[in-house]
Amino acid sequence: MKHLAKIVLCAAISLGSYSALPASAAQAAPGGVSILLDGYPLPFPVEPVVMSGTTMVPFRAISEALGIGVEWNQAARQITATQKSAAEAAPAKVILTLGSKNASVNGTVVKLDVAPQNIRGTTMIPLKFFSQQFGAVASWNQASKTVSITSPKRDLYTLGFYAQKAYSEVSLIPSFDAVAFGWSRIDPVGQFTTTGKDFWWPEAAGEVTPESIVQNAAAGGTAPYLMVYSSDSALELSKNLEDPQLQQQTIASIVDLASQKGFQGIGLDLEGLGLTGDKALVQSQYNAFVKNLSVAARAASLKLTVILHPLNSSYKGYDYKTLASLADDLVIMAYAYEGEKGPEPMDKVDEGIRLALQQVSKDKLILGISVFSENDSSVNAKIGLAKRYGLKGIAIWRLGLIGQPVFSRMGESVEW
Repeated sequence: MKHLAKIVLCAAISLGSYSALPASAAQAAPGGVSILLDGYPLPFPVEPVVMSGTTMVPFRAISEALGIGVEWNQAARQITATQKSAAEAAPAKVILTLGSKNASVNGTVVKLDVAPQNIRGTTMIPLKFFSQQFGAVASWNQASKTVSITSPKRDLYTLGFYAQKAYSEVSLIPSFDAVAFGWSRIDPVGQFTTTGKDFWWPEAAGEVTPESIVQNAAAGGTAPYLMVYSSDSALELSKNLEDPQLQQQTIASIVDLASQKGFQGIGLDLEGLGLTGDKALVQSQYNAFVKNLSVAARAASLKLTVILHPLNSSYKGYDYKTLASLADDLVIMAYAYEGEKGPEPMDKVDEGIRLALQQVSKDKLILGISVFSENDSSVNAKIGLAKRYGLKGIAIWRLGLIGQPVFSRMGESVEW
């Protein structure tokens, strides 16, 4: 899947009927109907209502959550909703008129059970019909009074992480837009190195060499990134950030290695900053490091991705707003909230995204997902949040851990 420009979200409206819901003339959704999008509640500013058996929802919330672009014609009281899929030659186009049961779907008139209308100052649209026109699937659970919507496949930017013991899934590399190879780190004394116990430059295995893997990735259209890892567990990052000369040597070494080995970008994964101490000082020091690296990377025609703890973690040494201005994009590592003992809590991942969006444009944010935590039943809920908020894409930790069941399930949500 290669990344396409995302559709700009405007004022939005939509349509659709939901025949399985309990009938009512016009009433609040009975018993508190819940609406789940990709397995997680979709909040609405106004409660859904049921009219003649059709669930009506606020247009803006549902259209933005599904990534539908909408234009509003005030004079005609008409809404034009469009969305282009990578699998379609032309975008799906739906035209709705407030108060009219006639909708236009790709030029064909379709009758609605209930017309889009203004209810208590909010434009409401039929949920099921609207969502289905753009490839979403809606179902009704009578026992729990829940509408479940599965969003359609979307073309997201995909970044994969490749570390030691990942070769078993080297064949998946062409599926990703970019892959970050974790073969370097900053060691316990603050020095940049390609040797060590966690992240190191692999040995060749016959004709298969690290260099050949990188070259093959690039030849197949996947951008190879050199990932630089470290934690601050032994204060190795602090040593580097506080020593201008050591920092300059580190940056020069990173850029030189990336350039010499055919990488197209750098993935900076420096973890553990700001757990204690002067958090504002740590942020300032890290900003300066990333700024200097960014300048050197750009001079060498290298992209820069910065990989960060989420803002609702214990590590407060990361200034998202400034870092986003220096890097091409940011990865939110929205995992390890509970020690990666099972699927990550959706509310925490959701909160991490929303906090990041307060500081950074959505088109610069990539949601990090650990398949060490997730499984084939949970992974698409996380991807669904990236789609719901219109993020640039997803980053998968890591190749070698994905497995065919999870990879196949992800293929139902993203267009590889």
